[in-house]
Amino acid sequence: MHADELDITPPLVRRLITAQFPQWAHLSLRRVPSSGTDNALYRLGDELVVRLPRIHWAADLIEKECFWLPKLALHLPLAIPVPLARGEPDDRYPWRRAIYRWIEGDHATIDTLPGAEQTAIDLATFITALQQIDATGGPLPGTDDLARGKPLALRNPYTRQAIAALDGMIDARLATAAWEDALRAPVWDRAPVWFHGDLLPGNLLFRQGRLHAVIDFGTLGVGDPACDLIVAWNLFSGNSRTLFRETLGVDEATWARGRGWALSQALIFIPYYLHTNPVGVSHARRAIEEVLADYQASSSASSMAGGRSTGAK
Repeated sequence: MHADELDITPPLVRRLITAQFPQWAHLSLRRVPSSGTDNALYRLGDELVVRLPRIHWAADLIEKECFWLPKLALHLPLAIPVPLARGEPDDRYPWRRAIYRWIEGDHATIDTLPGAEQTAIDLATFITALQQIDATGGPLPGTDDLARGKPLALRNPYTRQAIAALDGMIDARLATAAWEDALRAPVWDRAPVWFHGDLLPGNLLFRQGRLHAVIDFGTLGVGDPACDLIVAWNLFSGNSRTLFRETLGVDEATWARGRGWALSQALIFIPYYLHTNPVGVSHARRAIEEVLADYQASSSASSMAGGRSTGAK
């Protein structure tokens, strides 16, 4: 999916395991199909999974997960990945990689989501629990302007470039209006809190119709939690979105920034992955549709309210 990514093959992964984790060298190894963009996944036996960064910018994320996930897991109501071992760089592979316990589960989309309203409650409860964990010493947002947890306005040039690139594929005028509306929302002015940073459908696992686990914490950090609201538009709609917001108790400004995050993430994703990640692009297109429809509905409701107020005078 990237021009400069590593070619991570089964023989390479097998050699890495044999060299540093000989206790697992006898286990079967098979690639896990995934639309994830930063890491390759290989299932090791029935109980383990190997997670290997495929691109340089993801190289430090494994170390962050290995340090923080065991600490956070104690406070969260859903399963999250548990790192069991960390591999060190060598002449075969330049970055750290990790072995986690395999979490069984299925993915869902906005069209196949089981028990949407219960899922909205369960995920909102998870996010609330995450935000309530002491954030002292937590990892601050990355240095680039696209980093989660930072002010939304830093994404402005990249988002506008994406809108221009997608003109003709989307309603560019409406996308611009929705983006500018999000930029007008007040910035986060409270203490930083924990956020997952990448709550996309592919990072949620379901078992027997209920949300069971949240995975892929590579963008984990502390800062503005609005980025964790992207799931409101890439997975929920209608009543489930309303219930998700009510359960979280999100203020108006954070909700507006969250909608901006959902729009920006999807817009920037499509041009980069248009020909290499069809599943991710499909999800991004749907998220844009949901954001723009929601923005239009909200704008219409505001206009009607304003008109009624004027008439009452």
